[in-house]
Amino acid sequence: MNTYELMVILNPQVSDAEVNEIVDKTKKIITDEKAEVLAEDRLGRKKFYHQVGKHRDGYYVYIKVRAEAASVKTINRNLKLQQHVLRSMTLKAGLEPAKKA
Repeated sequence: MNTYELMVILNPQVSDAEVNEIVDKTKKIITDEKAEVLAEDRLGRKKFYHQVGKHRDGYYVYIKVRAEAASVKTINRNLKLQQHVLRSMTLKAGLEPAKKA
């Protein structure tokens, strides 16, 4: 199993109750895939550098996960199907950038 960092950007018009519901649903998807949620951080609303669709800001949620690669594909597919998710990105944790010689 590998550790992954998942960043999800939600529609800025969702209420706090909807944010809780979406995060709980995402965590349920993760656990259904036999993965483990290691950490969660709700970073709040942040302004975009570039406009995404009609939105100039979004609500950021960070989730650290331990999962298999096949599970990560399923998690990403399910995130794309959620209505209030504007963007999501998954990175393998623990990788350091290459050092220049």
